Amino acid sequence: MGIDPGTTVMGLGLLDVVEGKTSLIAMSTIDFKDCKTHYDKLAKIFKHVSEVIDAYQPQELAIEAPFFGKNVQSMLKLGRAQGVAIAVAISKGLNVTEYPPLKIKMAITGNGAASKEQVAGMLARFLNINEDRMHVKLDATDALAAAYCHYLQLGAPTTNAVHYKSWKDFVNRNGNSVIPNK
Repeated sequence: MGIDPGTTVMGLGLLDVVEGKTSLIAMSTIDFKDCKTHYDKLAKIFKHVSEVIDAYQPQELAIEAPFFGKNVQSMLKLGRAQGVAIAVAISKGLNVTEYPPLKIKMAITGNGAASKEQVAGMLARFLNINEDRMHVKLDATDALAAAYCHYLQLGAPTTNAVHYKSWKDFVNRNGNSVIPNK
């Protein structure tokens, strides 16, 4: 399970891993527009995250660590939101791991400065998700990215990667894809 914490919108994403293969279970968001106070938001996070854990029984939680911002009050509120989600997960027996946004983006796209759209596009490819299912808020795909990053960090993926001995070996095997210098 992955969570992209937020105090306006919080993303959640769930992956299934069977024999080293991943698939999407669900992704959603919690919207806080109807909450009057920050405490209402925290209560909603507690309730919703509890319900998701009870319904899907994940074993691990990967959560995006807050990045440092200029507004101390916003950071404090974001930290509280993250803390509630972590506390729920711990109380339900999940292992919790935090990942900085840069690490998540690097794991998914190979670029720490990737846009949310690029991350969502790569996840769609990795998980064979059709475009209809990807029309969700980017907070949900960010949460899914945290879960997929965690999967990658555990060293679980299997690969059919081709290994090359040299550039010459690469060119010999991929001659039709190589554009010569002029």
